[in-house]
Amino acid sequence: MKTAVLASLFGSAAAFAPASTANPGRAATSHAAKSEAVPFLPDPVNCQGYVGNRGFDPLGISDYFPVDYLREAELKHGRMAQMAWLGYIAVDLGLRFPGYTEEMAGATSATAHDPAVAAGALGNAFVWIGIVEMTSWIGVSQMLQGSGREPGDFGLGKKFLDGKSDKAIADMKEKEITHCRLAMLAFSGVVTQSVLFDKAFPYF
Repeated sequence: MKTAVLASLFGSAAAFAPASTANPGRAATSHAAKSEAVPFLPDPVNCQGYVGNRGFDPLGISDYFPVDYLREAELKHGRMAQMAWLGYIAVDLGLRFPGYTEEMAGATSATAHDPAVAAGALGNAFVWIGIVEMTSWIGVSQMLQGSGREPGDFGLGKKFLDGKSDKAIADMKEKEITHCRLAMLAFSGVVTQSVLFDKAFPYF
């Protein structure tokens, strides 16, 4: 379980890597400019023009990887973290689906790993996650080849943006990336606290 906690923490940190590609069409700033988030470091020029950019790239990852790909990863991790946080809490508040084994039914989110392995649930999850990842990679690959697809865009919910101004759409995207970043921190925190204190929700 300690390994799982560490993996959650490092996964969240990696997902926070700035999101944008070295796209010549993006607005460029001078290397002399300082980062808004980390004022003693240079502003990461490849991140300019992306919604939610705060100049946070202390490791300079955006200098080595396409920032569209990094933003795709950030959105994916953030969306999953939002669902994971909700699911983690729901299980510890007693939510169960019919058909669980006795061991699974009595497990908490923090102790569910071993019973889930024994019941074969994680094997099924691995297969379905693999299918989703392979399918989604088609869109990501096309994006990296210049298709014009925006990072994280799978065409879901876009009808809610119909008729909205560019400013309103940018505001919605800002809210999403903000919630994604918060969720990654929140999930790391809830896993850590539930393991360290070994108590049910609210884990203290």
